[in-house]
Amino acid sequence: MSARILDGNALAAQVRGEVAVRAQALRARGVVPALAVVLVGDDPASAVYVRAKTKDAREAHIDAIDHRLPASTSEAELLALIARLNADPAVHGILVQLPVPAHINADRVIEAIRPDKDADGLHPENLGRLAQGRPRFAACTPSGCMRLLAHGGVEIAGARAIVIGRSVLVGKPVALLLANANATVTLCHSKTRDLAGEIARADIVVAAIGRPEFVQGEWIKPGAAVIDVGINRLADRRLVGDVAFAAAAERAAVITPVPGGVGPMTRACLLDNTVRAAELFAS
Repeated sequence: MSARILDGNALAAQVRGEVAVRAQALRARGVVPALAVVLVGDDPASAVYVRAKTKDAREAHIDAIDHRLPASTSEAELLALIARLNADPAVHGILVQLPVPAHINADRVIEAIRPDKDADGLHPENLGRLAQGRPRFAACTPSGCMRLLAHGGVEIAGARAIVIGRSVLVGKPVALLLANANATVTLCHSKTRDLAGEIARADIVVAAIGRPEFVQGEWIKPGAAVIDVGINRLADRRLVGDVAFAAAAERAAVITPVPGGVGPMTRACLLDNTVRAAELFAS
């Protein structure tokens, strides 16, 4: 068996096109979708992500408003900026690029964002709504995972799904999305006993632990769907996921590559959330 590769770049381009149509419809009604992107400090990876997100937004007819703050910015100054963005009716989505400098409490920053402007889908209220099965916005990476599964024709209802990693950013929300789609979900982590055995029983595997090529190919159930959220840079500068790709692709039915899988979809789902926020504002 050789897996079909789920092309995240191609699917993301399709999603961006759909978002652009919706954004233009809003503009025709006098509502200009706008995303405020806040970057604190000069982390090189974060700067690259922010440039890409800003470029994506503008190409999708969404106004992108960059706020670049020095690493010395205090938590109070950042919270004051968020308060101004919350109050600005011209801003529909707010994204604070993580991580923030160590002297700033990231949880406090996320909680300060108005839930109806939470383009990243990480506010406790939005996570709570997801747990209730009535989401307003879902976190971008988990949303991208679900779209990739749908694109791959994966039957989620009734499937046994395993999520490896329980972060608030990916693991927990993707487990909730899978459960809401009627999968039987197991959430695994560093304390899980017989992880290989758990994976071997799964029809759907979502790996989000940040450990390069940790999930071995022989653990994958033949015919399973594998979504690899990890992105790890090795000493030789290669980027790899959390799954040993070549071996897993020999057993899986569908699999995402790294890079070019979940990453582009994360950015596309940010745009989707932003336009949805503008649509809710205009309704």
